[in-house]
Amino acid sequence: MNQTLTVSDRRQINSETQSVLTKQHIPGKQLIILVLEMLLALPLGIVLAKFHIGGVVWIFGGIISGAIVLQTYRVFYKNTPKPNRAARKTGMALVGLNVGFSISHGHLTNAVSSFPVFAFLTFFLLLCGIFIGYIYSRLSKTNLLTALLATVPGGVGMMSAIAADYNRNVPLVAMVQAIRVTTVVFLIPLIARILSGNQIYSQTLPVSGTLLNFEPTQLGLLSISLLFGTLGVYIAILCKIPAGEFFGAIVAGIAFNPILTLFGNSIDYTLPPLVNIVGQMLLGITIGEYWGDKPSLGKKSVAYAFVSVAMTLLTGVAATFLAMQLTSWDWLTCLLVTAPGGSAEMILVALALHHNVEIVTAAHLVRLIAINSSLPLWLYLFERLDN
Repeated sequence: MNQTLTVSDRRQINSETQSVLTKQHIPGKQLIILVLEMLLALPLGIVLAKFHIGGVVWIFGGIISGAIVLQTYRVFYKNTPKPNRAARKTGMALVGLNVGFSISHGHLTNAVSSFPVFAFLTFFLLLCGIFIGYIYSRLSKTNLLTALLATVPGGVGMMSAIAADYNRNVPLVAMVQAIRVTTVVFLIPLIARILSGNQIYSQTLPVSGTLLNFEPTQLGLLSISLLFGTLGVYIAILCKIPAGEFFGAIVAGIAFNPILTLFGNSIDYTLPPLVNIVGQMLLGITIGEYWGDKPSLGKKSVAYAFVSVAMTLLTGVAATFLAMQLTSWDWLTCLLVTAPGGSAEMILVALALHHNVEIVTAAHLVRLIAINSSLPLWLYLFERLDN
């Protein structure tokens, strides 16, 4: 059978081939960019540690690194790759595993008994977030769904992805969410340090023997714990548990030592500091990438974004005073519990302070699950309202 290809057919084949090749090169490109960001984040973290910023210093190094690398890539190649969501998920899993190991010996009874308080505070913050989103939509003259995705504390990556799925203003959503997360990550440790007098355990890079123990037994336990954490994340995602990467890793970290005990091993294993450092850098890098990916927006858009973030922070302050009236927790615990994200970053601050980590972790997990579980409902409602 004779077949002839027209010019349009050739163009279509060439475009499809180019699209396939581009998709095939994206993972390699993202990996190279991630390696460069990690290499830059490490010395930045060491330099920032000299200023006694505290135990979350590696997040700040990652934020600066992610923004610098993506902006540099944009200047040289005239385009910007999308933020690496896989790196964010990996960072959340590593941080979650570290948190799980840290609270495995804690008293979880108080956290479980405080569930009604967590649920009430989550409802209060969500209700205030919806109100702030409505005000922001009126100020910025944008549609209601975009405004809600930009202002509700649900995570930069997740909210930006939902905005893309619904054909909304992704750059605007990413910008507002990035401003909120960066502001909270910077302000909360600063407030905690000034008002409590704590140094938030100023962190420098440990010596190699402390950073990672190269004994065969310790390396074997590290490998098993990482595989166990991966299994916990896989099961959580398979069961469609909201924030599965974070939640599954925390549960795996809590259960690791008790399971070893069942097999007759009474080893009290703790993760080396390298796991926490890498997790923090990955979390920071993905936040920084959204800054680097931020296109040029008008001055009014940026100003309105800061107004919405300020309102969100004031809501967090109001929730803090509300929590102090409802519970016997001290002000710092209430502040960490009600801080408007990011959840992983606030748990890290509590971990650095060694301050009621179990309560802060439980509160933010309840909020993450509530936000993720209710997303389909309020997305449907606000899309209908927009129409």
